[in-house]
Order: sequence, then C-alpha cells, then structure tokens
Amino acid sequence: MEVELDVGRIVADIAADWPLYAMMPVIAAIIGYVTKRVAIEMMFRPLKFVGIAEPYLGWQGVVPRNSARMIRVSTEMITTRLVDARQLAERLDPDELAREIQGPLLLMIDEVTRDVIAEHHPQLWETLPVFVQDMIIKQVQAGAPAMVRQIVADLRTNIDEVLDIQQVAIDALERDKELLVRLVRDISRPEMAFIARCGIYFGFALGLVQTVVWALTREPLVLPIFGGLIGWFTDWLAIKLVFFPREPRRVLGLFVFQGVFQRRRKVVARQYGEIVAREVMTVPNIINGILHGPRSDRVLAMIQRTVAKVVDEQASLAKPFVAVAVGTRRFQQMKHAAADKALSYLDETARIAAPYATEQINLGKVIASKMDKLTRVEYEGLLRPAFRQDEWKLIAVGAVIGALVGELQVLVFLSSGWF
Repeated sequence: MEVELDVGRIVADIAADWPLYAMMPVIAAIIGYVTKRVAIEMMFRPLKFVGIAEPYLGWQGVVPRNSARMIRVSTEMITTRLVDARQLAERLDPDELAREIQGPLLLMIDEVTRDVIAEHHPQLWETLPVFVQDMIIKQVQAGAPAMVRQIVADLRTNIDEVLDIQQVAIDALERDKELLVRLVRDISRPEMAFIARCGIYFGFALGLVQTVVWALTREPLVLPIFGGLIGWFTDWLAIKLVFFPREPRRVLGLFVFQGVFQRRRKVVARQYGEIVAREVMTVPNIINGILHGPRSDRVLAMIQRTVAKVVDEQASLAKPFVAVAVGTRRFQQMKHAAADKALSYLDETARIAAPYATEQINLGKVIASKMDKLTRVEYEGLLRPAFRQDEWKLIAVGAVIGALVGELQVLVFLSSGWF
C-alpha cells in the first residue's frame, strides 16, 4: 500500500511539475555539450598563461603549455617515421635543377667575377681587352651546370651530415606556437566535434537517470551531484572513444565500431601530410636548415671547395693572362674570394629552385603514404600526446562546471517555488 502511495505521489508530482522534469534531461544534455566545448577550447587557448600565479592560479592551453614536449614528440614522429632526408634529396634531378636556376646563376657568376677581379686588381680588369674579359666570364659560366650538378651530388651523398632534419621541424614549430596549435587542431576537428556531440547524447541519457532519481528523492543535492557526474563521465568517455577501440569491433553483431581518430586514418594522413609540407617541412625551411642550420659550416665548406675547383678548371684558358699580370699567389686569392662571394648569393639562388623542388619532392604525398605503414599505436601518437598528460584536468574541469550548473538549477528551482 505504501509503494502504491509513493507511486501515486510521484505521478502526481510529475503531473504538477512536468516542465521541471522535462527540462532536466535537456539541461543535462546542455551541461554535457558545454563542458565538452569548454574542454576543447581549454586544450588550445589561451596561447599564453592567463592568471596571477603561474602555473597555479590561471590557465594556459594544454597544447601551448606542453609545446616543448609536443614539439619533441611531433618532430620525432616526422623525422624518424615520415620524412627521410636522403629520399627527399634523391628526388631532385641535378640537371633539371641546373636548368631551373641557370639564368640567375649566370648573372650571379658574371657579377661575382667582375667584382672580384675589380676588387683585387682594378687596373688589370680595365687594361684587359674586352674579349679577354668576356672569355674569363664565359669560361667560368661554362662550368656552372657542372658546378650545380657536383653540389647537388655532394648534398645527396652527404645529406645526413649537412642537414639536421629534426632541427628544421623544431625550428618551424618553435617559431610559431600558433602553428603547433593549428597542426593539432586541424587534424582533429572531426574528433573535437565528436566529443562535443557525445556530450549531448551522454548528457541526455544521464539526465534521464537524474530525472528518475529526483522524482524518487526530491533531494536538491541530486542536481549538482549529477551535474558533476555528467561533466566528468561524458568528458572521460568522449576522449576514450576518440582513440579506442583501435581495431574495428562488431557490437552486438549489428554494427562495427572503432575509435573516431583510427577510423579516419586515410583522411588524417592526407591532411597531416599537407599541413606538414605546407607549414613545417617546407623547401625554404629545408634550404634554411642546410645553409644556416647547426651543420651549415660543413655545407659552406663543401660548396666553397666546389666553386673554387670549378673556377680553377674553367678559368684555365685565361689563367696565363691573369697569372702573368697578378701573379699565381694573387690569382689563388682571387679564386677563393670568388668562392666566398658566391656563398653570399646562395640563399637567393637556392630559393629560385624552391618551386621546382617543392613539386618534385611532393612531401605531402610522401608523408601520407608513409602514414599507412604506421602501427595503430604509432598513428595514435599524432594526436594522443595532446590529451594524455593533462587529460585528467580537462575531465576535472568538466566535472566542476557540471556541478556548478547543477547548483544553478537548484537556485532557479528555489526561486521558482518548485521545491
């Protein structure tokens, strides 16, 4: 009889306050969604710490705060599994590269030759017949294609000694914290949207449970407790469902389920390859890494030797004229000065070939194809580090926000006379 009376009371209560009961699962869904959106934004924003006592009273986005660790993880993945400097260098055709830069290269040689001779022996250059001047310049220019081929061949042979490919990636990501955020955010947009949607679905389902508990107890504490549980559980479950299960699994024999990020592998591979090729491992960045990186002294010494050798070989016809006029010793000095001056043109000359090299290397496609060979765990490593270390903080924030919204519900209901 007592149970029947309780049921009657519950039915009567629902009939009297049906708007309240109808709102509960809806508000729970809103809590689930809002806590997810907040967690997502807290992953990426703000770029710099905002607060009064770093790192305790304030917040910095998870990705920018852990940028050093994430850069290390990302660059290690890029340079050990996705980008092979030697393979990239082998894609460049020395003859084609020489043709690409031929015009500017010949002008550079003309200018360098005239400047060096005029600097070291201005009277000589003025007194030389025009045909001798032209002969000297044309002889040196004639060796330009061979010089380019030799430099490219040397770079291809010794690329691991002259290029720190990992440092190129690190420099690109450290120069711009926003780039790291974009790299993570752009490849994970569908996952972030999935997390937010999960908040709605799971929040509504838990809201139904909350409604039943409220109907049975009419206890005000139910709302903040369930709000906190909704924020915590939906955050935790949504993040897990992004990555797990790694392998496709059939659920109840009806449908196949797999972690969202794992399921999108081919699309992510293409997007990731495009972003890395467009903004991280660009040809200008690689050129800069070769010419100005930690191993650039080896490159410059190698190029200097090659230039000096070619100048010596190609100037052989005019050498007697010059040697007699200035002496063998000064001629050697002029030759090395020409090599030194040519180095100052390297950046400009090398960047002229950037469009050809970019098209020839086609790094985005290379990365996408190599990502197909990654294990499930290795592939997961592209995004998982963004969550792993501070995952508990995001979940905790979701729980706190959920509890606060639940308490707000209590205050609204009190003010409305629903208690």
